[in-house]
Amino acid sequence: MLTRFFSGSKRSFNDLSEQEVLALAISSEEDDMRIYQAYADGLRESYPDSARMFDAMADEENVHRSQLIALHKKRFGDVIPLIRREHVKGYYERKPDWLVRPLSIEKTREMAANMESQAERFYRVAASRAKDADTRKLLGDLAFAEARHNEVAARLEEQLVPEDVKDKEDETERKQFLLTYVQPGLAGLMDGSISTLAPIFAAAFATGDTWNTFLIGLSASIGAGISMGFTEAAHDDGVLTGRGSPLKRGLASGIMTTIGGLGHALPYLIPDFNTATTIAIAVVFIELWAITWIQHKYMETPWGRAMFQVILGGSLVLAAGILIGVA
Repeated sequence: MLTRFFSGSKRSFNDLSEQEVLALAISSEEDDMRIYQAYADGLRESYPDSARMFDAMADEENVHRSQLIALHKKRFGDVIPLIRREHVKGYYERKPDWLVRPLSIEKTREMAANMESQAERFYRVAASRAKDADTRKLLGDLAFAEARHNEVAARLEEQLVPEDVKDKEDETERKQFLLTYVQPGLAGLMDGSISTLAPIFAAAFATGDTWNTFLIGLSASIGAGISMGFTEAAHDDGVLTGRGSPLKRGLASGIMTTIGGLGHALPYLIPDFNTATTIAIAVVFIELWAITWIQHKYMETPWGRAMFQVILGGSLVLAAGILIGVA
């Protein structure tokens, strides 16, 4: 009773008849064919060569589906039982392609390889446990077919996506990542870290009150984050510039702006003014170094120029805030 309660309506693979196993293989091939076609459609605009590869893999799945249906008609007739992978306990699952969008080219290739490996492994293990000779043969044939799918995928990739095309697609994906996440995130981090220096440290040295300084820093950071996020999302929809989703860019910019300001506001939760200020100043230079590193790594800005721009600018703003606070 308890087993039935926890397992719900799923059936054990061992309880399936040979006809049901064949029906399960047919529905799995149909699902995989649709998934590959969805991958192809999702990649077609930015990665046409890889899209052609997934089109060809979808065609392969359709051929296997047709072969399985022909075998079912020969052995069991025209009526195929309705049984899908979600009806069977322990059967491998597939994520709908909309759950994995936007489609990363490397991630998509990895998922495709996992799809074939999962199917091959399942059929091979199932075949080794089958006692009936006909069932063992059927499952073994399916395992062989899935293993062959991997070979077909590898061959198609060699034909349709040679190394120079892969390198080109990887570079396209890297540029898209920079435009959608790194560039707006870096702009937000710079704005949040530097623009909040003056008000936070001016408030700190003017009042000597760590709690009020924290509240000012918190409000400045959140306000700047909201402003930067909306500005980034609103000024460019990404259609003409190719910079990607305005929502993602807005979130990247807004979140990083808030983080940049909070970094040197949070130390003022410490009641002792001198300790809080010392830690806050140390955090400022860590933030400035992080911005310099991101500029150098992702934007390919030379170390010297990045350090001069960021550290000099940040130091001047910090000094201005302190001078205004003690005036």
